Amino acid sequence: MNKKKVVVMGGGNGSAVSLSALKQHTDMFDISAVTSMVDSGYSTGAMRKKFGILPPGDIMRASVSMSKYDYAILKSIFYKNRPTSLEKINKDLNAERGPSLGNLFLLLVSQYEGDFVTALRALEEIVESVGHSYPSTLEQSNIVVELENGDIIKTEHKIDEPDYDRSLKIKRAWLDPEVPAYKDALREIREADAILFGPGDLYTSIISAMLPTGIKEAIDESKAKLVYVVGNAYHTEGETGPEKLSEFVNQLESYLPRPLDVVVYNNTELNNLQVETYKKRGWSLIDCDMENINQDRLVCGNYERSSGGLCPEKLGMIFKSLSSQCK
Repeated sequence: MNKKKVVVMGGGNGSAVSLSALKQHTDMFDISAVTSMVDSGYSTGAMRKKFGILPPGDIMRASVSMSKYDYAILKSIFYKNRPTSLEKINKDLNAERGPSLGNLFLLLVSQYEGDFVTALRALEEIVESVGHSYPSTLEQSNIVVELENGDIIKTEHKIDEPDYDRSLKIKRAWLDPEVPAYKDALREIREADAILFGPGDLYTSIISAMLPTGIKEAIDESKAKLVYVVGNAYHTEGETGPEKLSEFVNQLESYLPRPLDVVVYNNTELNNLQVETYKKRGWSLIDCDMENINQDRLVCGNYERSSGGLCPEKLGMIFKSLSSQCK
């Protein structure tokens, strides 16, 4: 059986869910990631300012999630656990939380080797990733959004953790400065059988990965099926994007050269334990207005963890069932 070439576009934890799901079926899929490069918060943002490094956090998680080893363990080692004993670097970065091991590795190797992608490939070699991550761009840039009242908000951190009136929704997004897409990322997109978007924050994770110059054209040139993994929730206090399923779809499509082929939605009815998990993590459920969605492209299924949150193993089975649609 010929494997399907699948590219996941996005950033942060969302892409890691889809990549973890796909790696369950490496007999069917060749996987890669094209990752947003606009993260500006916490230690990642501090590293960008002090060392001029490309933001390492999101793409590090994408690479680690493709490891043949358990992602939950690797996530704790490379991302979640932050050393408090590194007094000098923590002081120099002056970040709200210290740097992760993964970020420190990419910083050290990229500075020593003089190349960010070389550092990324070294990390993937260490964790034995089954695919590669590609930065959406190799140049520094920030995401900027215009709110519906005309206000302009700059940088991912200020958009992702807004201090403005939350009733003001995001109207449009762009990069400042405009930057070209990484040529290897464009190649991956053009050669893909399927391009998966998400899950994750619509603007600061997914759309931001699509904004470098050339990516929209590469998607248009590809013959890939376009698949949006919506999940079922959004961060209650996060970016002021859509709240209805149809709005998520419509706003993503406004940045694409053609309509989505498949929309994957988690239609699980949460139990009490899962509801409590959502409350603790600050998640609100998406308003599922299915009457406003083309039913022919909507794929609903249960890919919820028993404890709450998206389950890569269950999502992987949905991807497996969809593979026949990729010609």
